[in-house]
Amino acid sequence: MTASDASQPAQQPSSPPEVREADRICERLQAVQQETSRIVFGQKQVIRQTLATILAGGHALLVGAPGLGKTLLVTTLGTVLGLDSRRVQFTPDLMPSDITGSEILDEDASGHRSFRFVPGPVFCQLLMADEINRASPRTQSALLQAMQEHRVSVAGTEYPLPRPFHVLATQNPLEQEGTYPLPEAQLDRFMLQIPLSFPDEAAERQMLLATTGAQTEQPQTLMDATSLLEAQALVRRIPVGEKVLDAILNLVRNARPETTQDATLREQIAWGPGPRAAQTLMLATRARALLDGRLSPSLDDVAALAQPVLAHRMALTFAARAEGVCIQDVISRLLQQLG
Repeated sequence: MTASDASQPAQQPSSPPEVREADRICERLQAVQQETSRIVFGQKQVIRQTLATILAGGHALLVGAPGLGKTLLVTTLGTVLGLDSRRVQFTPDLMPSDITGSEILDEDASGHRSFRFVPGPVFCQLLMADEINRASPRTQSALLQAMQEHRVSVAGTEYPLPRPFHVLATQNPLEQEGTYPLPEAQLDRFMLQIPLSFPDEAAERQMLLATTGAQTEQPQTLMDATSLLEAQALVRRIPVGEKVLDAILNLVRNARPETTQDATLREQIAWGPGPRAAQTLMLATRARALLDGRLSPSLDDVAALAQPVLAHRMALTFAARAEGVCIQDVISRLLQQLG
């Protein structure tokens, strides 16, 4: 080796293209979280869970009292992610055609008449279904098809929805009079049920100063639909270890009265989650790991997502409710069994 060769710095081995792509997506997702938290105060956990739902390719149900930023969260995510977003305020008189669209009769200059389909607000990439439980079951069923099949049927013709397509629905837990509870079949279509709580004092102080001045902060666009689809594809390629896989299976199967080995849980649970819960938990743990910059989920991810994944997919027996047991208590007992 010559003296000139010795003076050259040693070359570091380059990372595989897949790792470089993952690092690039992770950096962008970190920026998305920071930008969203800059606009929506005191809801970092909610932001992470909502982003995990979108990265996993699913829909989320946001449950919280009025004024906690549910609408602001959805509109901010639509801007930051660069998605075409729409909002529908659900009311009891809302018809399915008000969401999916309808055919109208057109007449040209020559007098020829023909039907033309006018797309409804569901033809977007991010749909906010505000107070979804106020819609009638007929309207809810129309949205259910769009959520599950990513297409709508009008007058015997199917129309595909844009990609990506996500529904972020909101629900007010305080006001239930005059509402239509979501059936279990539709609740199961929501990957996560995300509860919103009141912000702490520091976050509420920051919110008060930032939102009552002469100028308000506006979110910046950091991604687009193409980059989001790339991130969603990466989520499905992230490997899952055997311990995490076993934890997901054990958690879901122990949440069913038919397959649990815990006699107490068997008496408390009326019906438990189906296979879709395990599929959701598998994808959501991968997405959560990616949001943290990790390329493999851990048991901590399973524990953190157990509540939003299972809470709306289980029901308690009358005896358990009479004793004051709640779903949160049951899920906590399930997590204790995971060790």
